[in-house]
Amino acid sequence: MTHAHEWKVSLENLDRRRQNSYAMGGPERLAKHRGQGKLDARARLAHLLDPGTFQEFGTLVGGDIAADGIVTGSGMITGTPVMVGAEDFTTYAGSIGPGGNAKRYRLAELALRNKIPLVMLLEGAGFRAAAGEHYGRTPTDLIAQARCSGHVPTISAVLGASAGHGALVAPVCDFTIMSPQGAIFTAGPPVVKESTGEDITKEELGGPAVALASGVIHNFGANDEAVLDDIRRYLSYFPPSAWSYPPTAGPDDSAGPRATPELLDIVSRDNRKIYNMRAVLDAVFDRTDWFEVQPEFGRAIICALAHLGGHPVAVVANQPQVLAGSVDADAADKAAHFITVADSFHLPIVFLADNPGMLPGSRSERAGVLRSGARMFAAQTTATTLKLHVTLRKAFGFGSMVMSLLGFDGQGATFAYPGATMGAMGAAALSRASHAGGDVAEVLKQMELEASYRSAGHLGFDELIAPDETRNALLAALQQGIYSRQSAPEPVSRTLIMP
Repeated sequence: MTHAHEWKVSLENLDRRRQNSYAMGGPERLAKHRGQGKLDARARLAHLLDPGTFQEFGTLVGGDIAADGIVTGSGMITGTPVMVGAEDFTTYAGSIGPGGNAKRYRLAELALRNKIPLVMLLEGAGFRAAAGEHYGRTPTDLIAQARCSGHVPTISAVLGASAGHGALVAPVCDFTIMSPQGAIFTAGPPVVKESTGEDITKEELGGPAVALASGVIHNFGANDEAVLDDIRRYLSYFPPSAWSYPPTAGPDDSAGPRATPELLDIVSRDNRKIYNMRAVLDAVFDRTDWFEVQPEFGRAIICALAHLGGHPVAVVANQPQVLAGSVDADAADKAAHFITVADSFHLPIVFLADNPGMLPGSRSERAGVLRSGARMFAAQTTATTLKLHVTLRKAFGFGSMVMSLLGFDGQGATFAYPGATMGAMGAAALSRASHAGGDVAEVLKQMELEASYRSAGHLGFDELIAPDETRNALLAALQQGIYSRQSAPEPVSRTLIMP
């Protein structure tokens, strides 16, 4: 005897309610949304995830308000499970109701419980509560998201206007990326007008130009699809959680040893001549498609994800083309965050140093360069992951310390090129500071050029290497260093108070 007929009415009712949720804001609002060159929330998830892997939860939350304005669930990215949420702007402007807030909390709770990444796709107007209304002790997603920090990778994309509470999701994440349609702010233009009298557009308030310049957003994609592709690419360098080591890339001819004679042409022996550090990364790492994080902010330092011998690594490199490589406040803040993220997920860090120190001057001091420099120093010196260092030409003063050029600081290997100079300051600055004459200045310069040999004589570096040996020296040190992975990984414990 079959009982299938008894289920007919119940299943039809379930299907009707599901279809209401799948319809989001309805045909007209969806058409308007797509007409602006944007994917809708469900299309965004379909593009982000491996085909056919999305498993939704909370579909019926919100009743007549489709999914309560946020589509949530799990899926796979290149075969790795992730938790995902996509705000649906076509439904009540993606605003947050009590049910949606609970779904957000549940997303982060499951990400941490299952030890898998959390990805949030943002385009919403913040809390939906009427004036004066408060949700009491309804669990907030930000509490759960904060608990995820340093334990599972957290990524957000700003794909439209994101305001209020919803906007706070982005800066709490490890990595944030924005589309041309994106804008992020504490409160939108109408509230700004009411509060301050300022007339301003959402683009002027928190569009890509503003958010990238402020450092609130890390990266930029040409459209929704490009943003989602970059999230997949970013995650490919990371383990699913701090309880795993980063994944090794599959067999690749680019991953083996090779000399780097091109560095002899790229890097001038003359400290005064600039070069593009990006060309060094192209030569040293497995492939030239390494992934740069925050390329438009703090440009005096390059932060990038790359592969060395098939192993994901984090790269922190001075950029001589910007401020002659001097470390300014923005660059130090960017690097401090990047180092902490890399260390949290056990990515080895490769430091490529070529700087004349921290950026001097009144403007730099007003920007808090010493505080930011202390933040970067604290991040790198407390990092527990494998650290590899190369001084290409120079590293002076505190600018050398933030780049992990310190004895007894837990490095796996330290290298320098012959003639690399270091110390409190360069010869030219020292001669001016000491009012030295021409002959003395020349002596100081010669002493500076010999500094690498004096340092090597006291094991200030593990080895002096020729530029064409750079990749192979780093590769051998990395292959040796990863043998330390003889116990199960776990989250990093941090006790230092961040400057």
